[in-house]
Amino acid sequence: MSALVLAEWHRLTSARLWRWAVLAAIGSGAFTALLAFIGPENFDPPLPGLHTAEGTRVVLGVLGLLAFVPALLGTSAVAAEHRHRTIATTMLYAPRRWTALLAKIVTFTGAGLAYGAITAVVAGAGLFTAAAAKGSTLGLPPGEVLALLVRIAVTMGVYTLLGVGFGALFRNQVAALVVLGSYFYVVETALMLVPGVKALYPYLPGGATAALTGFTYLADAVAAQTGQAAGTLLPASLGGAVLVGYAALAALAAVAAPLRRDIT
Repeated sequence: MSALVLAEWHRLTSARLWRWAVLAAIGSGAFTALLAFIGPENFDPPLPGLHTAEGTRVVLGVLGLLAFVPALLGTSAVAAEHRHRTIATTMLYAPRRWTALLAKIVTFTGAGLAYGAITAVVAGAGLFTAAAAKGSTLGLPPGEVLALLVRIAVTMGVYTLLGVGFGALFRNQVAALVVLGSYFYVVETALMLVPGVKALYPYLPGGATAALTGFTYLADAVAAQTGQAAGTLLPASLGGAVLVGYAALAALAAVAAPLRRDIT
C-alpha cells in the first residue's frame, strides 16, 4: 500500500495541478486577508467590524464558502485519469482495484489537509496583520481564532475527499466539475429558498460547514431576502460529525463503485 501511495503522490506532484492548487490556497487565504483589511464595516450592507466576534467570524467564514475549491481539485485529479486514459495503466499496476483507490483517498486527503493548512496560515496572518494595522484587537480571543482556522483546514481536507469520491463515480471530467460546482453554488442555496425543504440545509455539506465555522451570514441573508425566519444550524460538534459522515460515504463510494465497472 505504501508503494501505491508514493506512486499517487508522485503522480500528483508531477502534474501541474498541484501548482494550481497551491496558488488557489494562497489566493483563498489572501482574499480573506483582503476582506480583513477592507473591514466588514465597509461591506454592503455594512457588518460589525473586526473588533466584534461577529465581524471576525464573517471574515473567517468566507473561507468556508471557498471549501468547494479543493473539492473541485480532488474531482479533477481523479476524473482526469479517465479523460487521459491513464486509469488502465493504474489498474494494471494494481489489479486489486480497491488498493489503488484507497491509495488515492490517502494521498488526496493529505493533499487537501495541506491545502487547508496553507489557506489557514495565509488567512490567519492576514487577519492578525489587518487588526494590528487598524490598531484594534480581534473580536475573538487568539486561541478561538486559531481553533477556527484549524477547523477550516480540516474541512478543506474533508471536501477534497468528497471531490475524490465524486470523481471516482463520474468518468467525464468536465461533467463532474460542472455538476459539483453547480451543487455548491446553486443547489444548496436554492434549497434555503424553499420553505419546507430548507430544513435539510443544516444536514448538507454547506450547512454542516457553516455550523462548524459559525458562519451564518449566508443563511441570514437568504432569510432577509425572503422574509422568512432563518433556519437553525447544527451545533459545531454535530456539524463536524455530519462532514465526517459525508467523508466516510465519499470514501466508500470511491472504493466500491469502480470495482466491477469497465474502465475502458
